[in-house]
Amino acid sequence: MSRDSLSQPIPVTRALRKLGRDIRDARRRRRIPLAILAERTSVSRMTLFKVEQGDPGVAFGTYATVLFVLGMLDRLADVADPRYDTLGRELEEEHLPRRIRLPKRNPAKKDAD
Repeated sequence: MSRDSLSQPIPVTRALRKLGRDIRDARRRRRIPLAILAERTSVSRMTLFKVEQGDPGVAFGTYATVLFVLGMLDRLADVADPRYDTLGRELEEEHLPRRIRLPKRNPAKKDAD
């Protein structure tokens, strides 16, 4: 276990491992050898191996590049999309005003017109 994974919350570690396994499986389904994918993403085979292990020390941009090369980048852009942020929307709705009042007209200003 790397030092980086010790500082991560367990759910984060699990999510990264799953992402790594899913990337590995996607590469295998496409029948792309590790060396070829590493070349296409301009990273070393060791770095790509770490990506497939879900290593938290690998730059997020590397994960994104691997997903791009595999043709899976479009879903990454939706990860934090507000449409899927149900908790954030619920919290926001709690703070919405119950009614909206129009600003009062200034009678002095009306007389000046």
